[in-house]
Amino acid sequence: MEIAVIGGGLAGLTSAIALAGKGLSVTLIEKKSYPFHRVCGEYVSNEVLPYLQSIGADPAPLQPATISRFMLTSPKGVTLESPLDLGGFGVSRYALDQHLYQIALSRGVQVRQHTTVQDVQFTNNRFVLKLSSGDSMESEVALGAFGKRSALDRQLQRSFFAKRSPYIGVKYHLRLDMPTDLIALHNFEDGYAGISAIENGRYCFCYLTTRENLRRHGTIPAMEQAVLQKNSHLRRIFSEAEFLYEQPEVINEISFATKTCVENHVLMCGDAAGMITPLCGNGMAMAIHAGKLAAEQVFVYFENGRDRQALEAGYTHAWRTQFERRLQVGRTVQRLFGSPLLSEVAVGTLRHMPAAVRLIMRQTHGKPF
Repeated sequence: MEIAVIGGGLAGLTSAIALAGKGLSVTLIEKKSYPFHRVCGEYVSNEVLPYLQSIGADPAPLQPATISRFMLTSPKGVTLESPLDLGGFGVSRYALDQHLYQIALSRGVQVRQHTTVQDVQFTNNRFVLKLSSGDSMESEVALGAFGKRSALDRQLQRSFFAKRSPYIGVKYHLRLDMPTDLIALHNFEDGYAGISAIENGRYCFCYLTTRENLRRHGTIPAMEQAVLQKNSHLRRIFSEAEFLYEQPEVINEISFATKTCVENHVLMCGDAAGMITPLCGNGMAMAIHAGKLAAEQVFVYFENGRDRQALEAGYTHAWRTQFERRLQVGRTVQRLFGSPLLSEVAVGTLRHMPAAVRLIMRQTHGKPF
């Protein structure tokens, strides 16, 4: 086998599709079975559309929602609104990942579902992957697309893994009387929530907060009532929406810490290489773009003499050029929110500075690729 892709999210699936399309042998390993839900804001910047179309993965058959407007509110409900220059679309990960998975299969990608990679060793210029099934597999190239936090991060002794992250994410799907072309971000004490339309007349409602916020109130419903609903916009959602899950999807230990994009010769993609704050609304587009960059560099590796040092240097340079500044701006923006006082000041100030809002958006979003 030439290429192992560890993780079947957006970065993993799109890189696998692109590489298999070049005639390379690709095996993708995913710990769950498609289709399934993920904690995710489910808004994608239109910057990804040319690339998805170029690899035969146009999301149009899923009938995603078209999103062209942005709203931001403070904990007290003060609003800021702006058009989205490039715009985006809303589609559930349940539908989009299944769509990409089916395309990957049609391209000849070997997919091992319900399997985890427990250990990765690099010896004699090859990778040996130990799998949860008890067997092992070898590959010449390995891509790490296993998301925000994984046991593999510990096994690879990545520095960010040693520090606990205070953040948790919670996601619902719901039905609500709300414009389908609007993505709204609502601040509350120690967190913020996003809501936007997806396919089939539904909405994704996803929020980020802290473990301490949850610990203080004991349960998610109690926290939502005591904290989130102080924002009148969030109170309307909880009182008027039809929630379509019995229980929300929840993820712990979300880390925005700086990560490396190459670790023990594994090329890291998507959230495994670095996560942008949900306030900047662009993690899905970044994952797809990272998958493209990785696939391009791997293809060059096989075409031009299999120089591993050049592969890793080329990917590192491409990744940093595209994402390093975006992540820095995202971390800076995040510091303006979460605290009730800072959030009120930030929203109250920015609502009178539309040019500054547009500048922040441009710096946290890419261009069509």
